[in-house]
Amino acid sequence: MKVPKRLQPLVDDGMVDEVLYQLMSGKEAQVYVVRCGDQVRCAKVFKEAQKRSFKQAVEYQEGRKVRNSRRARAMGKKTRYGQKEQEDAWLNAEVDALYRLSDVGVRVPQPLGFVDGVLLMELVADDDGKAAPRLDELTLSPEQALDYHAQVVAEVVRMLCAGLIHGDLSEFNVLVDRNGPVIIDLPQAVNASGNNNAERMLERDVDNMRRYFGRFAQELLKTDYGKEIWALYEAGQLYPESKLTGRFEHDDVAANVDELMEVIDAAKEEEWERQERLRDADEDQG
Repeated sequence: MKVPKRLQPLVDDGMVDEVLYQLMSGKEAQVYVVRCGDQVRCAKVFKEAQKRSFKQAVEYQEGRKVRNSRRARAMGKKTRYGQKEQEDAWLNAEVDALYRLSDVGVRVPQPLGFVDGVLLMELVADDDGKAAPRLDELTLSPEQALDYHAQVVAEVVRMLCAGLIHGDLSEFNVLVDRNGPVIIDLPQAVNASGNNNAERMLERDVDNMRRYFGRFAQELLKTDYGKEIWALYEAGQLYPESKLTGRFEHDDVAANVDELMEVIDAAKEEEWERQERLRDADEDQG
């Protein structure tokens, strides 16, 4: 096929020898299957900001670190330079996440390079060497559903132990090769320790998987892995090899509203007295 404009630099530099076909086109990017020497790989071409429909939500970006202080200030001020840096940070988020997760053994496509908004990576393939199907394209037996669900939950745990949460995990961004699920699409990866929305996003990811696999194995609908995983993480007791039960004891003790109001009233009174002392001190100085 004709070489897309955004892939031409990789062809010119010898990183890509041939563009075979377009695999998919989404809100964020277009993915092509390419030949690099004797290897077949994927090239994910991120769309330019004005052509993308997915909003770079603040809830995803919270906690992401920018090493250069000038860049951080510009991003905060929303200047033209800052918007460009924000865009670069967004694009680099997936690349950084893939390298980080691949290094700790999470089943993600292996990243192979990132040039001018194009991510070159491993092609996740089926037994015939073709692009592996997405999870939502499969019909599973109850046994397969239980097996794949356990694998995905284990990957979520490994990701969290590495400090990341997918943030948008569903059956549409999980591929299935001969060895099971492979997690893809990580531009919105969340910093688990630096994002106030981390707990909610982790639970949402896990609940999405519970609902999907629960279509084929209904006993999964009664599990609560999300809250169990987060409770272990908060307690510093979550490890890649942690044995999970899928059960979580919710705190059913009703809040003592009267006691809470007493604490609030006492705090208000203490603040009022502090303000009074400050006013008296100002009058004495006057």
